[in-house]
Amino acid sequence: MPTELPGDNLNMDKMPGHWVLAQMGKRVLRPGGLELTRHMLDALSIGPSDHVVEFAPGLGVTAKITLAAHPASYTAVERDKTAAAVVSSYLSGSHQRCVIGTAEETGLDDGCATVVYGEAMLTMQPLHHKRRILSEAARLLKPGGHYAIHEICLIPEDISTDVVESIEHDLAQSIRAGVRPLRKSEWNEVLESAGFAPKEEFTNDFQLLEPMRLVQDEGLRGAMRIAWNVLRHSAARKRVLSMRHAIRKHANHMQAIVLYAVKE
Repeated sequence: MPTELPGDNLNMDKMPGHWVLAQMGKRVLRPGGLELTRHMLDALSIGPSDHVVEFAPGLGVTAKITLAAHPASYTAVERDKTAAAVVSSYLSGSHQRCVIGTAEETGLDDGCATVVYGEAMLTMQPLHHKRRILSEAARLLKPGGHYAIHEICLIPEDISTDVVESIEHDLAQSIRAGVRPLRKSEWNEVLESAGFAPKEEFTNDFQLLEPMRLVQDEGLRGAMRIAWNVLRHSAARKRVLSMRHAIRKHANHMQAIVLYAVKE
């Protein structure tokens, strides 16, 4: 794996939260953890006949699981060149590649995929960008193709506007990036408006930085490595504690969600 990680050239105080965690050794950067990622992949049921496109693979943890299913082809679309280099180190052969691009404009051919998925990226986008990304996923998929997302969901459905604004503000301040989670009904609406028929959903607690989740996702040794790194780096420790505080503050109004849909 390349020794350089995303965020290496950024000030710790300004770095997006997910890259702060990567710098500290965290490899699973998904709101529902590996448990929800595996539910997503089980629903997609990727096999040797599938042509897979993954949006924003990050450090490639999900990519590794996907590749173990031996799809006919795998293409990752990653905007961060350093992250793309990390993912590319896992790939081999002419049917596996990572391209530099955005989920809104991948540059890939129409109907090139039977499976498209993305995790922990739509939540960070304003609504009009969410719609553009979903439209791009629909463009890439063949009719009947499978699509899945793994994101943050607001709960309950009647959550007040004031609480939503407080969540968005506090997460944005701690993560150093815009955060726009949706209610489950809203996630389904944007999927349907892009031509997808939602089929299954899975939820999990949003406990990204809780000790038990760290052990589940990273293993005991990995969790201990992260804790040691955070203890040694005061600037990173401040950022991680700020993120954990924001998530805990709003724990009763957020959960992780996977939605699996089929292109109509």
